Amino acid sequence: MLRRISHRGPDGDGVHCDPAGRSALGHQRLAIVDPPGGEQPILSSDPRVGVVVNGEIYNHRQLRRSLGEARFRTHSDSESVLQLYLEGQRELPGALDGMYAFVLQDGDHLFAARDPLGIKPLYMGKRASGWCFASEIKGLVGLAEQIREFPPGATFHTERGFDRFYSVPHVSAEPVSEEDALLELRQGLERGVLKRLMSDVPIGVLLSGGLDSSLVAALARRHIEPLHTFAVGLEDSEDLAAARRVASSLETIHHEHVLTADDITLHLPRILYHLESFDQDLVRSAIPCYFAARLAAEHVKVVLTGEGADELFAGYRYHKGYLDAAALGRELRRSVSTLHNINLQRLDRMTMTHGIEGRVPFLDLELVSLAQRIAPGLKLRAHGQTRVVEKWVLRAACRDLLPNEILWREKQQFDEGSGTTRLIPLALEDWFTGLDARDYARRQPQASLRSPEECVYHSLLSSAYREPEPVLRTVARWSHRPAEPETDFASGSI
Repeated sequence: MLRRISHRGPDGDGVHCDPAGRSALGHQRLAIVDPPGGEQPILSSDPRVGVVVNGEIYNHRQLRRSLGEARFRTHSDSESVLQLYLEGQRELPGALDGMYAFVLQDGDHLFAARDPLGIKPLYMGKRASGWCFASEIKGLVGLAEQIREFPPGATFHTERGFDRFYSVPHVSAEPVSEEDALLELRQGLERGVLKRLMSDVPIGVLLSGGLDSSLVAALARRHIEPLHTFAVGLEDSEDLAAARRVASSLETIHHEHVLTADDITLHLPRILYHLESFDQDLVRSAIPCYFAARLAAEHVKVVLTGEGADELFAGYRYHKGYLDAAALGRELRRSVSTLHNINLQRLDRMTMTHGIEGRVPFLDLELVSLAQRIAPGLKLRAHGQTRVVEKWVLRAACRDLLPNEILWREKQQFDEGSGTTRLIPLALEDWFTGLDARDYARRQPQASLRSPEECVYHSLLSSAYREPEPVLRTVARWSHRPAEPETDFASGSI
């Protein structure tokens, strides 16, 4: 199991077997906090109790002070999970501020949890002798049955079963005023970025040139000297040009990779294997993310990104089709609640493929709560005579941080702005030639394949695993997106 996910933790591995032979904990380590002393599994003085943790606990210093520094045996943020448990805190996840998935062994029992929004992944399966867990499905394939995704914001105890401790708040019936929204949003974003600079290793920013990543870079730049930024796109792509403009304005050390069709052709099987999805939209955005993470891994071990802002503040093109504010609010809550197996899955897999960690300041729970108290009318708002601006409140709150042409730049999805969608027909040409897509889709009715392009992705993902069914069954679909131009078999387009 560890060998299959070794890419997630290239800095070391550890295994602890319970003395009574009841269970085992294994961990692949990406050393970010306390590199010399934070090896896992982390054990208590009683070897029957230990934990493995994936992610970061941002409030671990406060927890250490409240629990008593003397009881800690390492400087690792992950040990705070163990010490909270030993303190007897039944509401343990509620005390953690961070992105995490953990499994804790206590004698005959296991206790597992996943962070509120599912930023870090966790999967579980059944074995004859009990339960098993892994950060990626590939760690369980062929070794477990009934493999399923562990839900975000939930805990599992082998004696008590599942319990949910968090759900995305509903839109407030009493939204904050415009003045308060602008002030609180700016302050919350600054705190969210600062919190995610916790690290004992270098940090950079994946910079698409869009609003969200540019704001993250601008705020991180205030605390990091020098700051490395990373961009990917075609030579003439809008994203590369915008990212260069932002990097120049912020005076970062900027790196870029010019994407080609050959890049996609060569790396697509590996991208799909690590992504564990064939969803067309997700794969398209995973491709530039993969190359950006590969580039970043040459310089840093942690990257900040802009994920979550579009879902919180109405940043997608289709959001402008909502004429009813209440319906828009419900859609935004739905999309935030499903990020864990769509965009967050893409970010986690593509960064961890290259042994680096992605962090998402916009998904700080304080910001999520605030976003639900901001009226949808402040998220989509007229700007000038002809344009309804997405994420208006975010732009207005941060108007001093970026050049105007970046601050008010119209949203483009990562695959569009980077130019990836222009390369895909060339990159997939040989696969299109060798695949009867209509017949293939007919033989895979459960997959609801939407286009020849998606058939290629499904075929490649299936061939990447000896037993692909557990992976294929867990693929999430963004099925509630309102009508946009769809790809279809009739036209043969992608």
